[in-house]
Amino acid sequence: MYLHSGCQIAVSPDTKHFAVDWLGVEVTRATLGIIGMGSIGYKVAQRARAFNMRILYHNRNRRRKEEEEAVGAHYCEKMEDLLQQSDFVMLVVNLTPETRKLIGKKELGLMKPTATLINISRGAVIDQDALVEALQNKVIRAAALDVTYPEPLPRDHPLLKLNNVIITPHIGTATVQAIHMMAEEAIANILAVLNGQPIPSEVFPK
Repeated sequence: MYLHSGCQIAVSPDTKHFAVDWLGVEVTRATLGIIGMGSIGYKVAQRARAFNMRILYHNRNRRRKEEEEAVGAHYCEKMEDLLQQSDFVMLVVNLTPETRKLIGKKELGLMKPTATLINISRGAVIDQDALVEALQNKVIRAAALDVTYPEPLPRDHPLLKLNNVIITPHIGTATVQAIHMMAEEAIANILAVLNGQPIPSEVFPK
């Protein structure tokens, strides 16, 4: 939130000075709760460790002890425990019938009033109406969303009018390098099928 509004202050033609009491929230040593500790969630944990963050995670299956220790992550069997303790809650789950509206009014109410909700998974994982209400009423401090439903949001959507939310246009993988890597992976899978070889990135039905 502070990066976005700070940029606006810095470039505004009305700015005469920078306020000395305009302060943000420290990430270092804060508690990060990761919901969904798959390959992407684990990569997030690796990066968060560089900021000396306390890392909690909730997942369908607990990670191996060695993997937890490698990033200093602590397992929360109940998502509620993670929500209550975290300064930043990051959603990194697949969208399934079980995860649709995983975060609603009840879950937002369990979070700290100083907490930030971050969604890099899919928009429908959050009940957006409940999120709007929580942000308006300061139930949580802020939200950062790379995904919404629909995408883009209607131009009159209330989320677009709030000053305690940052929304980006689903750009989590939008780099030249990432797109090239995805294309190469797709080609490798196609060639494996055509040559009767094991599929490197095969998705197994649950």
